[in-house]
Amino acid sequence: MRVFTILGPSQSGKSTLATALAALEGRAGKRQDVAQVAALQPFQFMSEDWAAIDIAGGPENLAQAGPALAASDAAVLVVPADAEAAVLSAPYIRLIEEAGIPAFLFVNRMDVAPHRVARIVESLQTYCRHNLVLRQVPMRQAGEVIGAVDLISERAWKYNEGRPSALVKLPGDMLGREQEARGEMLEALADFDDHLMEELIEDHKILTDEVYDVATKVLQHNDLVPVLLGSASHCNGVQRLMKSLRHEVPEVGATLERLSRGAKTGSEVVAVGCLADLVKHLGKTITVRAMDGVMGNGVSVAGATLGSLTGLAAGSNGGGLAMGDLGQAVKSDHLNMGYAYMRDGSAALPLWAQPHPSTFRRVVTPVRDRDDARLSVALEKMREIDPALVVEHHAQTGHAVLNAQGPLHMRRMLGVLKQGFGIDVEEAKVPPALRETITRSVEIQHRHRKQSGGSGQFADIKIELRPEPRGSGFHFEEHIKGGAVPKNYIPSVEAGARDALREGLNGHPVDDLCVILKDGKHHSVDSSDFAFRTAGKNAVREALREAGPVLLQPIMRVHIHVPSIFTGGLVPVVSGMKGQILGFENNPEAAGWDVFETLLPMAVQDELCSSLASVSRGTGWFSTDFDHYQEAKRADFADA
Repeated sequence: MRVFTILGPSQSGKSTLATALAALEGRAGKRQDVAQVAALQPFQFMSEDWAAIDIAGGPENLAQAGPALAASDAAVLVVPADAEAAVLSAPYIRLIEEAGIPAFLFVNRMDVAPHRVARIVESLQTYCRHNLVLRQVPMRQAGEVIGAVDLISERAWKYNEGRPSALVKLPGDMLGREQEARGEMLEALADFDDHLMEELIEDHKILTDEVYDVATKVLQHNDLVPVLLGSASHCNGVQRLMKSLRHEVPEVGATLERLSRGAKTGSEVVAVGCLADLVKHLGKTITVRAMDGVMGNGVSVAGATLGSLTGLAAGSNGGGLAMGDLGQAVKSDHLNMGYAYMRDGSAALPLWAQPHPSTFRRVVTPVRDRDDARLSVALEKMREIDPALVVEHHAQTGHAVLNAQGPLHMRRMLGVLKQGFGIDVEEAKVPPALRETITRSVEIQHRHRKQSGGSGQFADIKIELRPEPRGSGFHFEEHIKGGAVPKNYIPSVEAGARDALREGLNGHPVDDLCVILKDGKHHSVDSSDFAFRTAGKNAVREALREAGPVLLQPIMRVHIHVPSIFTGGLVPVVSGMKGQILGFENNPEAAGWDVFETLLPMAVQDELCSSLASVSRGTGWFSTDFDHYQEAKRADFADA
């Protein structure tokens, strides 16, 4: 089986193209939706088994594309025939280049293209380090695209609605344009083939078969990205794309080599988990591709035995998966999406196949208290099928915190909880992780005395609270002389101080200060560890009221990845969030992208998610790391 992934921006026509490709010979298998973010479309073409992995559009679904590409022989990037929309394809171009996978670029809806092909390709080239090379040029009549000329065979094809294109004579008025475009294509190919370069220099006639051979070699080495044209909804250009996939895309052996090299496995990869879903009455279902030999029920993979395995190829009879076949494994809980599997172990897929940081956060609590335990189990199962879902626990409340790729991803996860597990939850913003500190030194003497029959409690201490630089944390010192406080009670005073600092006057942990035990008194009978711990706790609480307490908010160092044309729009956004701009620079590994660095309060992270999506048209993403705490106004956190 040959496998390729179709991806591209929302509404670019990916699913329509997958359906059109599968229907070319009328032997399409059943299309299977996977977790609302992908679909598997098996089919046959020229008596060969094929499968298209159709990834849903939108940046929040991009996390699913990495594992799919790792298991694929090639990628087809579907882009709209609109130069102004080229930037929407930038995240997909970047991912394909990072994956190092052979790829075709299919310019869809050419029948309604508002711009000429040259301008569309030029706009896309901004975001691609590889050279985009036109393999076809459109034929126009009265301003409308009616067909395309293949630049390798130099044949003209006229589109027919819903049917294969018809071979026609090349229009005379197109000869000059065709020769110019063919020359540009040959020059691009000749950069990677010395013999073709010699023929061009010596002005020899170049054979069509030779050009096809060079084009195939160049694609398989991932040197260029060929550009094809068409309209999937009218079946225009679909046949040409499918033939190019069949003749030029490498076999599964090359995919295995690329996968093993990227995952850095110590032994040979036998399978890769590329998609995952939770299916009612079946549980976790992992879509795997067999990469070496035959996989079947009961075979050992990743150190454990496979459960039930169903092949997706047309005519699959349950005899296992041959090398290159896709199948779905159930009752194989040791398998997960996003891993390469050996016989006795597994390895995570390369970094490029991992999701971007999940920075949209929400606290979720079950509507019904009896669902509390069930929620933890459900979230654990959801994490197994969605590598972009990160589950944490809020330190103060203990409630679950979900980290998602964005609001649509979050909505989908909450829908799975309700429909798949029957758990209704309430969501809320994550409270800011505030801290408290003091602004001036204070000296307090505190006596703890309690007598209620029998042994009493007595401890008398004199302490000083002193502010420390930001990031210093908590320090404890003792300056006791003459045994005023016995040494065995001093650790109890420190423990009491720590107890008091867990929750300050405003309900937040207190930090960046030093507690100094300077003097005290004890009683030979009534003093105890408990008494001195209580005294330390109460003394610190009393001192905090006089030490000028202030709130501290966490400041994050944020790296925003965004296409360069949107960088200028980030300046007012960050400034409006009281951020400090540190600068920006071109990303050397991604054409047309900048990395924008800033310091921002953690409290505005959700606002940054929505603002960045608006400014960058959904193409940007960011990562955060804690940098420091700084003083904040209490009014800024009135709802915290």
